[in-house]
Amino acid sequence: MLNRHITSQIKERFGKGKVILLHGPRQVGKTTLVKAIAANHKTLWLNGDESDVKLLFENPTSTRLKNLVGDAELLVIDEAQSIPNIGLVLKLMVDNLSGIQIVATGSSSFELADKLNEPLTGRKYEFHLYPFSFEELKNHSSLLEEKRLLEQRLLFGSYPEVVNKPGEARETLQLLADSYLYKDILRFGNIKKPHVLEKLVQALALQIGQEVSYHELSQLAEIDKETVERYIDVLEKAFVVFRLSALNRNVRSELKKSKKVYFYDTGIRNAIIKNFNPLALRSDVGALWENHLAAERLKHNRNHSKFVNSWFWRTSTQQEIDYLEEEGGIMNAWEFKWKPKEKVRFPAPFLVGYPGGSTQVVDPTNYEDFLL
Repeated sequence: MLNRHITSQIKERFGKGKVILLHGPRQVGKTTLVKAIAANHKTLWLNGDESDVKLLFENPTSTRLKNLVGDAELLVIDEAQSIPNIGLVLKLMVDNLSGIQIVATGSSSFELADKLNEPLTGRKYEFHLYPFSFEELKNHSSLLEEKRLLEQRLLFGSYPEVVNKPGEARETLQLLADSYLYKDILRFGNIKKPHVLEKLVQALALQIGQEVSYHELSQLAEIDKETVERYIDVLEKAFVVFRLSALNRNVRSELKKSKKVYFYDTGIRNAIIKNFNPLALRSDVGALWENHLAAERLKHNRNHSKFVNSWFWRTSTQQEIDYLEEEGGIMNAWEFKWKPKEKVRFPAPFLVGYPGGSTQVVDPTNYEDFLL
């Protein structure tokens, strides 16, 4: 099994009297990771999707919960978002059951967040699991091997089953995009028009690397702007897409409310638009490269508990920078270029407005420096 970076971090939190929450999309290996950890513990494993498991937690009391857990050292509640009042259930367990570690997994952060944040204030550690990261894949094979597979990653992404069975990548991704992608969204997101959601996702997939216009998207999907924003919010909380906002601080002409939308996995994005053509035959290589780097950087920062602010930068005069991070009060900037050695000049208004930081170009010859 390919080692996941957060495994050791999760193990270090065991035995500290708090529930461990593991969020992430379906099919990224949450159950596999927890089973590997649970192998060394006497474990009670419950699946929240099963109806009889839901009944176990109806009208919970501390006595009932103690009887349920018995002498287990570890309690795992898989797909915990499916259990009504799961936040209160976990709070009761944390407060009344000593000597047991609780791990709850969920494939949709919005449902868990809505039910867990208030009841579990001060009683939880949260982790996110994504498709394999560049670093995880590099550690499993080698840097040279992973760089050789760059085109494969841009086209098919890095979901575990895609990586482990590359010959079946198209079929796997199409199944994920057609089935698992919308399962929790339609179940918990109060989406009344699934066909509209699908149309919106396709529009977003065709606009990666571009500023999105809620007005334009509303016209494409034939819904109002408020519904577009709500649907994108649901997609983000279900780990399908994530947003990057424009920086607006020191330069007068900076755009204020612009956003870009990226997919957590480029394979899913390509499955949505049904395009797995080789890079040499594509017109969207630059956008794919930008999406890939933004998603991989997000994984890297989350896996290493590196909490930074990130943006893109653009002005009304079309000056732009692909990606920014602020750390320790310093603004660092990166430009993403698919063609190596392409000349890049960072805009003077940015350099004057945000002095002291670094500026770098990321291309296929050096991208490991950005992702490790």
